[in-house]
This record gives sequence, C-alpha cells and structure tokens, in this order.
Amino acid sequence: MKKRLIVPILIFIVLLLASCTKEDTPEQRLKEYIGHWNKAQFTDMYDGYLTIKTKETFDTAKFVDRQKKLSKDLAIKNRKVTYTTTKKDTDWDHKKPAKFKVHIQMDTLAGKVQFDKEVTLHYEKKDKAENWFIEWNPSFIFPELEEKDTIRISTSKSARGEILDRNGKPIASNGIGYEIGIVSGKFTDESKKVELAELLTVTEDYITKQLSQSWVQPEHFVPISRVAKNDDERLEKLISIPGVTYKETAMREYPYGESMAHLTGYIGKMTAELLEKHKKDGYTETDLIGRQGLEKSLESRLRGQNGVGIYIQKPDAGAELLPIVETPAVDGETISVTIDAELQKLAYTAMKGEPGASVAVDPNNGETLVLLSSPSFSPTEFMLGISGDRYKALSEDPLQPLFNRFAAAYAPGSTLKPITAAIGLEAGTLDPAEGLAISGSSWQKDSSWGNYAVSRLHPEAPNPINLNNALIYSDNIYFAQQALKMGRKTFTDGLTKYGFGEDIPFYLNLAPSQLSNDGKISSEGQLADTSFGQGQMLTNILHLATMYEPLLTDGVMYKPTLLAEEEKKQVWKEGLLSSENARLLRTNLRNVITNGYAQAANLPNIPLAGKTGTAELKATTGDRGQENGFFIAYNSEAPTFILAMMIESVEDNNGSGYVAELASEVFKNLQ
Repeated sequence: MKKRLIVPILIFIVLLLASCTKEDTPEQRLKEYIGHWNKAQFTDMYDGYLTIKTKETFDTAKFVDRQKKLSKDLAIKNRKVTYTTTKKDTDWDHKKPAKFKVHIQMDTLAGKVQFDKEVTLHYEKKDKAENWFIEWNPSFIFPELEEKDTIRISTSKSARGEILDRNGKPIASNGIGYEIGIVSGKFTDESKKVELAELLTVTEDYITKQLSQSWVQPEHFVPISRVAKNDDERLEKLISIPGVTYKETAMREYPYGESMAHLTGYIGKMTAELLEKHKKDGYTETDLIGRQGLEKSLESRLRGQNGVGIYIQKPDAGAELLPIVETPAVDGETISVTIDAELQKLAYTAMKGEPGASVAVDPNNGETLVLLSSPSFSPTEFMLGISGDRYKALSEDPLQPLFNRFAAAYAPGSTLKPITAAIGLEAGTLDPAEGLAISGSSWQKDSSWGNYAVSRLHPEAPNPINLNNALIYSDNIYFAQQALKMGRKTFTDGLTKYGFGEDIPFYLNLAPSQLSNDGKISSEGQLADTSFGQGQMLTNILHLATMYEPLLTDGVMYKPTLLAEEEKKQVWKEGLLSSENARLLRTNLRNVITNGYAQAANLPNIPLAGKTGTAELKATTGDRGQENGFFIAYNSEAPTFILAMMIESVEDNNGSGYVAELASEVFKNLQ
C-alpha cells in the first residue's frame, strides 16, 4: 500500500514545483538584452528580444547590419548601457507595458557620447511562448536618429605647429607654394615636355599620363608638381613654357633653406613602414609626418589633432545637420628654439659651401645660437618628394650634403690646447711664466719612444717658450711636455671633468666626445698626441664650443640648450677654472689673434680672441693625410657668443688660417 502511494506523491510534487516556478520579469529580460547590447551582439538582440511590431518595422538590415556598420565606421568602443533597477517585490501586470530608464554611453572617433532613454517592454506571445519583449527604434543608437536619417562624419584639419627662432622668425612655417600645372589646350609643343620634366624632376611619361586622364579637357588645369614660392628662378623658367601655369597652394615653408636644413629637417609623405609604426596614433596614408631634424623629434607636439564630428542628416532637402558629438581641431604647438636664424645664415654663407660644421653658443647661459652642417640640401625638395635620380646625385656627391656634420665627432687638433693648459694650470703642474727650451721641428722623450716623435709647425718660435708663446705658435712639443709632466691620470681626470666620455646633455642626439677608443690613455705617446687634440681623441663641435665657456665664466660650463622653453643657465660642469687662470687664458687667446698666424681674424674694429686648430687624418698609404681645420673665437670685449667652425680638407688651402678667414666674416657682417 505504501509503495503504491509513492509514485503519485512524486508526480504531485513535480507539478507543484512547476506551478511555483517564476516566469521571467521584464527586468530580467532587460538585463539579458543589455548584456548583449554591451557586447554588440546585435543578432542575438534582434532574434530573441524585440517586439513583433519592432521586427515588422525594422528588418535585420535596419537593425543588425546598420548597427554593425556604425560601430565600425564610428570606431565605437567601451559601450556601456545601464538601467535603473526596480523594487524586488514589484508586481508586473502583463496587460501593461513595463518601462525602465537606461543610460547609454560609448566612445567614438569624435569623442564620448552619452544619453538617457526610456525602454518599454511588452508581454507578448511568440512561437507558443509568452515573455517580455523590447520596443525599439533608431533613437536607441543616437538621440533624434530616425529610420530614414543618415549618419555623417565631418573632419576639420588642424594646422601644424610652427618652429620659430629666438627672435620669433619662422624657420619652419605654414605658408604657400605653387602648384605647377598644364592647360592642355595651350600646351602644344611636345618638345617642351623634356624641359618641363627636368625642371620639375619628373619623367616625360608621368606628364603624358597626367594629360591623358579621362577628365582632362583643353581648358582644364592639370596639376603636375609643386615648387616653393621662393624658387623664383625655376618658377620663371616654368611659366615661360607655353601652356604651363601655376596656382597658390598651402605648403610648409623653410625660409632659411639649406642653412637650416640639417637642424629643421622636413616633413614628408607617409610611407607604408611609417604608417605601420604610427597607425595607432591616428595617422593615415595621406598624412605628412616629420621625417628628419626638429620636424621629426618634435612631431608629437607639432602635429596637432584634427577635429571630427558625427552628425544626423535628415532626408529633408536643405535640412541642417544635427550634431551628435563634435571634437574641435587642435592646432599643433608653436615652438621656439634658441637659434638665431640670421646668425646661422651668416655662418652658412661664410662657409661658402665647404664641407664642415659651425656652432655658436652663448657663454652666459648655454643657449645654442648656431647649429649647422655644410654643404646642405633643400628641405622643400625632400618635402615635395625627391626623385630617385636627384636623391642618388645628392647621396653620391663627394661633399656629402646629406651628412649631418654637427652631430658627428672629429679630432679637434690644436683647439684642445687651451683646455690642456687649463687642466695643467688647475693641477698646479703648469707654470705659465716658465719658459721651456725647445729646439728643432720634432722631439721625443727618449729612445723608448722608438720611431714616434712629436713634431711642430713653427720651429722658429723663440726660446724660451712659455704658455703665451706656446699658444701663439701652437707648439705641439710644449703641450706634449706639459701633459707628460701632469701625468696620464691627472690629464685623463681633467678631460673627464670637461665631459669627455659621457653623453652630451642636449635635446638632439650628438656623438659624444671621447678620449680614445677605449676611454683610456695607454702610453706616453698617446698622452702626447691627445694633449694637442690628436691620437684617438674625437670631439663634437658643440661640445668643443661649450668647453671654451669656462674661460669666460671663471670655470662654469653650462648644459647646451636648444628649445627656448628649457631652463637657462643649467650648470653642466663647474669649478673647472679659477678666476685668475681664466683671466690669464683670455689674455693668451687674444694674443693668439693679434700676434699669431690667424691674421685674417685680426679685425681692426672687432677684438677677437680664439684658437685655430688643424687635425691630421693619417693616410693609410703613407702620403700626407687629410687635414681638418678649426677656428674657435669670440669678441673679447663683448663675448655674446663663442663661434666654432670646422672645415674639412684644408691641407691645400692655408690650413686652419683659411677657417679663421671664413669665421671672421661672420663677425664682420654682424649687424
């Protein structure tokens, strides 16, 4: 009897439990729907949660496909939809709609969008099942969006920031250039294609292709290439060709051209490699980007951000766009540098296209006033897109106009001698009044030096030779003997205090100055060579100019700065030279000009002080090697800047005296 009752009782319990199971509430359904919404699962939303009427009005193309496309086109991410919960014991009436407040937010390519909506759910029977379903329309995508509306995206270009010199003069600016084109109906002389192609560094085939486009009519302007507005000579030749004309066009300008090219660099077209590297930063294949120099190193600040807006376009003719979200364009920064553009132009002109570099620093605060490499190139030519043949010609030019010499390091030659003297004076091993008896054109300490000997250029220098005369006659033997007297450690430690062997604290990357290849002085012969800037010593020219600052600041060497915003008078090294020793060396360097061999720099109205230097690059064949000439100078009465100039291959051109002649032109032409 008991066994017979068990089965009916179990069935009753199952039925009772089934009858007690709660149906989905509208809040539960909305929560599920929002879960799919936040994950952009539009198909699931459409298939399982929309009312019958909604599906009749909006098919999958209008609901699923449209939202997928907008998510992609508008770069929608971080979508977050939330709703206001109800009381747990809410009694839902199937005959009445259930309403909830929802908050919708998302990030788009134009910025954040957020808005509130009211969602309505209806209790409906579908496929023999009853449940709550959502009533939907396009305003849940964006407020005010309706079925027949379209979404528009509008962009506004930002202006690239400009680079100004210390006096506010632009060295890289947004200006105009000329777009050169052909009016095909007037370009009747086919033989002129050759001349035009050469002037614009394009091919004849390219010109033919441009003129053969389907849209071209006889009266149409057909663009071929662009030229800078200050390229007057080429422009005159171009417009002399019948049928060739030009239009103004926006263009990056480099007013100081070649004199500033290695410093400013240039902007250029985006390459596939650069696009891959910078795509995450929002660049596109049509963008221009800094390719060299300051244009490259300051790219993130100069670039700016384009503006973008998302709008609703109503189907009515002439209807205004309704903004959804707008982000205005933000122009790039205007950045000032410490360079004096006119002084740099003077220095570049003075160098007459010779291969070398020039630097000027303000000894009072470390600001860099000149930073140039010669010969140079046209930054505009690279910006506009240099041809393969033209690039090959520049890269194969024996004068190497593409090589940035101010970033490299060279043997400084005799320009190091004042630094050697300063180290000896501070160490107490060099007595400036003590005269040394030196005879002959060469000298060696003893036979242990073997075939090595120190030679000097002026054996006629009168004995005894003290520091002043040693600098005037640039006597290698004197400085070699002084280096031996102070010893390897004292001399090495002294040079280290001047920054040898460490990175130069400068905005741009520069080759550091070195004592030797391994940072050590391993022999007496190497010690002797290094004392007058030879051996394995290499020095960056900006660093070299900076090393002369302690002579004018009584022992302080400032960090060289380039951006005007950098803190001035940042001490790099101090305690390098006493006031007494600095004053002594200043007197000596003035005497070098008045009594020495750089008479081209002995100007009647400008009391220059300074030092020449010639560094020989040993030839592998045993013949005379290349000689690089240096001259470092300043106005001894008004030392507003120290100028350092280096010219390569002066062995057949009066050596460093030639460099002194060129550098003196800078001082003579100052306004």
